[in-house]
Amino acid sequence: MANDLEALEDWAGVLLNKLEPAARSKLTRSLAQKLRRSQQQRVKQQRNPDGSAYAARKPRDLKGKKGRIKRKAKMFQKLPKASYLKAKGDGQSITVGLTGRVARIARVHQYGLKDRAEADAPEVRYEQREVLGFAEDDLNFIRYELMNYLYKNS
Repeated sequence: MANDLEALEDWAGVLLNKLEPAARSKLTRSLAQKLRRSQQQRVKQQRNPDGSAYAARKPRDLKGKKGRIKRKAKMFQKLPKASYLKAKGDGQSITVGLTGRVARIARVHQYGLKDRAEADAPEVRYEQREVLGFAEDDLNFIRYELMNYLYKNS
């Protein structure tokens, strides 16, 4: 995946350097917003970039709880909101990332790190769930959008 990204950067870099700075900024902002949308859809579907489903949650020991316990809630329900998942494009780069406290939580899941669910809870290793990442479709999408933009504006 890293080689594909580097190859795309080498290929697109030459073409993008020929654009005016304002046009390049406009293009990168547009690409960043569209990439954010694809990341939002993938997180809502509970999928890793390779298409596999997120690892299931561990069952919780709810001491003393009786009655119906809702366990159907999906992970990361609020994560895809635009207030947390930010997209930025300037003339030099495109960035799609998380902000605030949710960025720390997402990082724990992204890399499968240890963390505490609550202040007094024991430290637990979380399963790796790739919250952000490039799928092959994302790279193809970027290539297509660049070619389309350059064709229309040449």
